[in-house]
Amino acid sequence: MYNVLLVDDEMLDLEGMRQFIPWNELGMQVVEAANNAFTACDILEQHVIDIIVSDVNMPNMSGLELARIAIEKKNDIRVIFVSGYQDFSYVKQALSLKAYSYVLKPMDDKELIAALQKVKQDLDDESKRRDVEEAYQHMIPMAKNDLLIRLFEGEWEGDTQAGMLKLMKSYGLDKLEWPIRVAVLELDYFNWFQEQDNLTKHLMSKDFLYEVNTIAQKHGMPHCYKVSSYRIALLINEQEMEKFIEEIYESIRTKFPVTMTVGVGKPTFAMDQVHTSYRQAMEAVDGKMFLGKGKLIMYETVSSEPGMIDARTLDARMDTLFKAMKEYELVLIYDEIDKLFKSVSSLRSKFTIHNLAMYIIWKLDQQLKEVSEDLFEILGMELHSLDILLQFDTISDIRSWLVLKTFEISEYLRSKTESVNNKLIREIMQMMKDKMSENFTLKDIAQQFSFSPNYLGYLFKEETGKTFSEVLIQLRMEQAGKLLKDPKCKIYEIASQVGYRYLPYFSRQFKEAYGMTPMEYRKREK
Repeated sequence: MYNVLLVDDEMLDLEGMRQFIPWNELGMQVVEAANNAFTACDILEQHVIDIIVSDVNMPNMSGLELARIAIEKKNDIRVIFVSGYQDFSYVKQALSLKAYSYVLKPMDDKELIAALQKVKQDLDDESKRRDVEEAYQHMIPMAKNDLLIRLFEGEWEGDTQAGMLKLMKSYGLDKLEWPIRVAVLELDYFNWFQEQDNLTKHLMSKDFLYEVNTIAQKHGMPHCYKVSSYRIALLINEQEMEKFIEEIYESIRTKFPVTMTVGVGKPTFAMDQVHTSYRQAMEAVDGKMFLGKGKLIMYETVSSEPGMIDARTLDARMDTLFKAMKEYELVLIYDEIDKLFKSVSSLRSKFTIHNLAMYIIWKLDQQLKEVSEDLFEILGMELHSLDILLQFDTISDIRSWLVLKTFEISEYLRSKTESVNNKLIREIMQMMKDKMSENFTLKDIAQQFSFSPNYLGYLFKEETGKTFSEVLIQLRMEQAGKLLKDPKCKIYEIASQVGYRYLPYFSRQFKEAYGMTPMEYRKREK
C-alpha cells in the first residue's frame, strides 16, 4: 500500500477526497489529511509519504511551496495538484516541480482517480526496478563480475596462478566441462529505444539480465556478466547450448518488445583460450549488421576474408547518384545506394560500413556545395546528428536512412529547379557563359530581360546566395581553370576569352579564387 497525504484548506473538498476516492482499490491509504501546508510539513516529518494530493492556493504557504519542501526531503515523492486556478503561472510552476497532474476544481473524481492510477503504475515500476537491481546484486557479486571481465578480456594472465585458481574455485569456474564457448546476447533495441523514457529502458535492461541469468542457471551455466545495458556475455556448455538458446529465444519472444541477436565464438578447451572465443562472439554478434537481427550467428558465419574496394568505383557511383538526385530519379537513387553498400558488404566490418555512410554524406555535401547548396540546411540537421549512424543495428537500417535522406534532398532540388525565378536565373547564367569574352554589366543584362538592375540583382542574391558580380567572377574563373589545362593556350589569350583585358587584374582575381597564380595552377595540373 502507498501512503497518501491530502492537503486542502477547504474542508468540504478535503473530506470529499477522503470519502469518495476508492483508496483501497487503488492500493493506497490516506495516512493524514491536513487543512494547511504547515501541518502537512509536520506530517511529512512523522510519516513516510509516497503521494501528496494538494491544493495549490492556500493561505500563508501555498501547495507549490509545500511540494518544494517535500521533494527536498524525499526526491521520489509524487505530487498531484488540485486547484480552482487555471492561471498559466500556476500550471507552469507545477510542471517545473514535475507534478504528475494538475486537476481543476470543481473536481471530477474520475480525473483524480486516473491521475492516481498513473502514479501507482509509476511507483510499481520503480519498485520493480529496485527489486531487479537487488536480485542482480545478489546473483552476480561484483568480485565475480570483475573476474569474468578479466577472463573474457584476457587480462588475468599476469596474476599469480594460485590466486586465480582460488578465485575460480570460489565461484565454481574450476568445475567447467570443456569444451566451452562464449556467447554474447544483445537486444536489438534501436527503433524501440528511440520512443521510450529512461525508466522503461532501465527496467528492460535489468529484466533482460535477470531472464538470461535465470535460464542460464537452469541449464547449469551460471557464469555471465553485463557487457553493456543491452549486451550480456556468458560461458556456454557445448552440450547444453542448443537447449539454452532455444529457451532464451522463446522467453525473449514472449516477454520483451524487441528481438535478440546471439553471437557465439568457437569452442575452447582451456581457460587461457576463453578470451579468444569471447572476441569471436563479439564479432559474431556484430555480424547482424550484414546478416540481419534476431538471429543466432556462429563465428564461422562471419569470419570471411576481407576484399578490396576500388575508390574510383565509389567516386563514379557517387557521381551517378548525385546526377540521379538532381534529376529526381528515385528508382536510380535507390539502386545506386544499394550498389554502394553491396560493394563493401563482403568485408563484414561495421567500421567499414560506418565509414562508407559517412563518406556518402561527406561527398554529397561537397557536391551540393558546388551548386551553392548546403546538405545540413536542406535536411534541417546539425553535424552531431550523424551520430545516429553509429546506433543502427543493421546495414539495412543505415541504407534505408540514407535512401530517405537522399530522397529528401532530391525533392528539394526538384522543387527549387522548378521555381520560375530559378529558371530565369539559369537562363541568364547560360547567356553570361555565352558572352564570357565580352565586357557586360548587370545593367546590360537587366535591359535585355526588361528588368530594373536593382530587381535583377535581388533575384540573383535570392536564388544563388551570391551577387551578380560574384556569380560572373565565379563563371569566368571556372572557365579559365578549364582553359589553363590546355598547354597550347597562352595565359593572356585565356584572360581575353573570359572577359579580362588587363592581365594583372585577371591574375589577381584568379589567385583569389584558386589560391595560386594562373602559371602555378597550370604547372600543378601538368
